[in-house]
Amino acid sequence: MKITFLGTGTSQGIPIIGSDHPVCLSDNPKDKRLRVSVLVEWDNYSIVVDCGPDFRQQMLNAKVSRIDGIIFTHEHADHTMGLDDIRPFFFKQGDIPIYAHKRVLKALRKRFDYIFKTENKYPGAPNVIQKRIKNKPFTIGDLEVVPVKGHHNALQVFGFRFRDFAYLTDMKTLKNKEVDKLRNLDVLVVNALREKPHPSHFNLEEALDFISEVKPKRAYLTHISHHLGFHDNVQQNLPENVFLAYDNLEINI
Repeated sequence: MKITFLGTGTSQGIPIIGSDHPVCLSDNPKDKRLRVSVLVEWDNYSIVVDCGPDFRQQMLNAKVSRIDGIIFTHEHADHTMGLDDIRPFFFKQGDIPIYAHKRVLKALRKRFDYIFKTENKYPGAPNVIQKRIKNKPFTIGDLEVVPVKGHHNALQVFGFRFRDFAYLTDMKTLKNKEVDKLRNLDVLVVNALREKPHPSHFNLEEALDFISEVKPKRAYLTHISHHLGFHDNVQQNLPENVFLAYDNLEINI
């Protein structure tokens, strides 16, 4: 299985428009972060988790020519607003499957009503196949995907486990039974927004505590704000099996 970090930034990305924060002015490519998303590839399958406003650029950066679907963690704009840019895939492949909680599908139908229309539809709009997911395993091809339920402040969100890899973003709290789904991982990806506490995201301390509880072989931090600091400085102070993810990073599991 190959994982590509398409974006590792928070909702505004880094650099933030108009910001003179030192991290936003950094020349280090690892300090430049598109909105958070990953590409998961195995056998002949390619799945994207979340589809934010940088989706088009991410697909070009990663040279993606085909996707077998998009899995959504939740409905916030930085995770969904690139849905219109599936059009080139639709024109080549046909209808694109999207996997999401029923609440998220409802939000997408409202936000992108022209995509979901069944009558008098604009001919250039893409078609999607709606796949409603609950908090129980589902399959894509021959791969079992295990949802991991958590909360982003009061909003329910899903993380996902793919074999020995798990991806969690926008998490703040998880029940013990959900944490138990994350045992014996090779790689865990989890959000770490900044050092200061936040009402709806793990901060760095909480993310590291969570990693210590789950005990994966390796862990990567994502959904990173400029307030966390310069990539290289942060990495120097992390435990030896914990890494700060960056855009276009590829790992194999």
